[in-house]
Amino acid sequence: MNHSTSVITENSSPAEVEQAVAQIHDDYQTFRAKLGETIVGMEDVIEQLTIAMICRGHCILQGMPGLAKTLLISQMGKLLDLSFNRIQFTPDLMPADITGSEVLQEDRSTGKRELRFIKGPVFCNLLLADEINRTPPKSQSALLEAMEERQVTISGETHPMASPFFVLATQNPIEVEGTYPLPEAQLDRFLFKIIIDYPSRDDEREICRRQVSTQRSTTQPVMDAARIVQMQSLVREVIVGEPVYELALDLVRASRPDEGRLPDSLNDMVQYGAGPRATIALLMAAKARAILNKRVHATTDDLIAIARPVLRHRLVPTFNAEAAGVDVEQMIDDLIGSVV
Repeated sequence: MNHSTSVITENSSPAEVEQAVAQIHDDYQTFRAKLGETIVGMEDVIEQLTIAMICRGHCILQGMPGLAKTLLISQMGKLLDLSFNRIQFTPDLMPADITGSEVLQEDRSTGKRELRFIKGPVFCNLLLADEINRTPPKSQSALLEAMEERQVTISGETHPMASPFFVLATQNPIEVEGTYPLPEAQLDRFLFKIIIDYPSRDDEREICRRQVSTQRSTTQPVMDAARIVQMQSLVREVIVGEPVYELALDLVRASRPDEGRLPDSLNDMVQYGAGPRATIALLMAAKARAILNKRVHATTDDLIAIARPVLRHRLVPTFNAEAAGVDVEQMIDDLIGSVV
């Protein structure tokens, strides 16, 4: 692993920033190529996950069973040399099963009993919350403080999370019985909602060839936690021009029915639009995408490219939209078309 890069600060020169961006671009190309030895296709998904990582964001991954969502996340953890835990969310999962709990232990030398906090699986760099919609809201909410504040409070004592820390949650879109949809307030805390589709015919052929053969690739880390923290510190140095700010504001504000700026095609179709957190997410993700494309300035093309994963879980359709068969993807396309 080659992590020789200078730490970027407010006093860094433009040349130092450009050099750091070039190094991140090279690291990303290496990471993507190594991940491609195990994961076939999914270029857009891998890019979006990397953008979220640079932005210190969390993601929801939604796709049919058997599309390698769990494999993708576990391979990312190995290549990035991050501590990785997986929680299978079930209806009987309790908050303490996620965050940990205090247990009464006896000190053998003194005979005194004392409470000791045993950390739960949430204390890691990369947490896979598998089928997060299968557990009740009480257990889902156990992740809220960890996701937003990077800490967990148990019995009045605060326990900090590892750095970096990411929650990648998966959802199965076809099973609704016995599931508990995430409330909008928690959905808003995820930077992206990433849709994983079926592979193309050529990709599926390659997947089958790899799975039925004896050839297996070795997984060696290409980055580490310290390198990721450096990447996160660089993203704020990326330049955002006024047109990019204006487009982000126009897009998000146009999604709100109260603003009166919805496209005619979406009248009575949107119940609630996106909030300010969506605007911030658009701008930060555009900056991160610029870095991955070896640029020190974000463009409107960067913003449009990441608009769908930012907005698709933040728009709440009305009953009229569902009855008319208008889905969120079409809504976002109409919104983009109305402001671009």
